[in-house]
Amino acid sequence: MFKHLSVNELVQLKARVLDIRDGQSYSSGHIPDAQWVNNENAAQVFGGLDKNEAIVVCCYHGNSSQSAAAYLVEQGFVEVYSLDGGFEHWRQTFPEQISTSQG
Repeated sequence: MFKHLSVNELVQLKARVLDIRDGQSYSSGHIPDAQWVNNENAAQVFGGLDKNEAIVVCCYHGNSSQSAAAYLVEQGFVEVYSLDGGFEHWRQTFPEQISTSQG
């Protein structure tokens, strides 16, 4: 079973963040060091992860990330979290900690 994680807890946790929002939203702003995952690259991204490392799934508001987190647990990942409030809560809480990327 995946766990829920607040944005404040994420700051304290050494974890890989997977952002499952659409590409334009990710490029416009994301949690620093978050890796973008979509339907086309999901198998490659998931295949390259250590099943024992902490994984935090982030979406817009914390809803879709729960399904993705549950999927990762089903695939054998041990420490999986869904980010409560998603990127929008991160943006409100840490507006100075947003990375952008083009393309």
